[in-house]
Amino acid sequence: MTPRTEQHRPEMSVEEFEELERHAPETVRLEFIGGRVQVKPVTDGNHDHIIAWLQRLCMQHRPELWLYADRGMKVESYRKGRARPDGVLAPFGFPKGHGDWSGTEGVLMAVEVTSYDSDTHRRDRVEKPDAYAAAGIPVYLLIDRDDHAVVVFDQPEDGRYRHEEKIPFGATVKLPDPVSLTLDTDPLKDLAD
Repeated sequence: MTPRTEQHRPEMSVEEFEELERHAPETVRLEFIGGRVQVKPVTDGNHDHIIAWLQRLCMQHRPELWLYADRGMKVESYRKGRARPDGVLAPFGFPKGHGDWSGTEGVLMAVEVTSYDSDTHRRDRVEKPDAYAAAGIPVYLLIDRDDHAVVVFDQPEDGRYRHEEKIPFGATVKLPDPVSLTLDTDPLKDLAD
């Protein structure tokens, strides 16, 4: 099975990207996906509130875990990519001693909330699922504000998620093992704009 994203010759090495990212202004968030440097949009208030809502739910139902916001992750095959998911669900204490970029061992779920920019489709709906699946992250949760839906990707295999389910805001979403959470997505209806 081939990845959905086109293969590009890398613009630079991972080491060059990490050096660039270290010196980027605090107002810019950079990622290295599919061999390309990408600028991740700065979040808005509703975006931040969605992550806070999800952090609270995870803490209430799975207190041994934490949803880490904007944690640098080594993704894609052989960890040649670098991403900053909006959230990473992992055991509490997961990033201790990792430096700027963590491997995916122990990560249960990556979370992205769509932004209102022209690259959202390619980045969040195409490239990120492939990158997270290739890194072996069991669940990818996409909170899609454009489509007013939650998309749950799971069962990573051969660099792709074998299962994808799209559920409209307002419905109850059951996140599969190893996350094992049930979300009432009704509050997301007011946060889509």
